[in-house]
Amino acid sequence: MSEFFIQEKHLSRVTRTVVKNESGKSIFLMVGRWGTKGDALSLYAMNGNLVAHIKQTSLTFGTRFELYKDFKKVGTMQKIFNWPGDFYYVRRLHWTVQGDIYNHQYQIHHFNQRIMKMDKATLFSGDYYVLDIPMEENAPICICIAAVLDYWLYRKNHDKDTPLSYRLDTN
Repeated sequence: MSEFFIQEKHLSRVTRTVVKNESGKSIFLMVGRWGTKGDALSLYAMNGNLVAHIKQTSLTFGTRFELYKDFKKVGTMQKIFNWPGDFYYVRRLHWTVQGDIYNHQYQIHHFNQRIMKMDKATLFSGDYYVLDIPMEENAPICICIAAVLDYWLYRKNHDKDTPLSYRLDTN
């Protein structure tokens, strides 16, 4: 079983994000950006090899993301519904994502098998997301999925701050 740590609120930002293991060693580097169709985040091993990436493919009828591992498309992720809670599905992999997305406490499953559990932790160096992934070979795709969920969450929260209408002064 492997745990991966990502500093809180750095997961889907337009910045370099370092993913560390439980001993604090840097394992992956995520770079890229979100916002428009065709944007992507790429996950590199620390030796410089691209291990996975996720690409935004659709803005109409809900945003979709294509997941790639070692340059091979392995799935497409999209939000299915959001009542009473968010539910995401990754086609091809047959993975579901359920839980408290807003508080970063959720799980990814393949039928009854847990693929990943996301939680939060406070360490001496700050607040972190903890990704508990039983099979280490699933880590690159799980990290990419977590980045998409983080993006959707903070985009949704950002949209709530935007006023729906503007007051026009008629002086």
